[in-house]
Amino acid sequence: MKTETSGKTATCAACQYWSSDAKGKKGECRRHAPQMLVFNVDDDVKYKSHFPATSASDWCGDFKAK
Repeated sequence: MKTETSGKTATCAACQYWSSDAKGKKGECRRHAPQMLVFNVDDDVKYKSHFPATSASDWCGDFKAK
């Protein structure tokens, strides 16, 4: 459930853990360590890490105001 925190709606756009793109509509949640992806490409194992992709209006229980 979205809640109000110090006059701001508790969405990703107002969270200190969120890193947005240049337009501020999409970004990454950096609350926790990036997740590892493991996949095979031409019989070779590849690794990549990423933070969860979110939009400015998303929200979660780990919100912390900027």
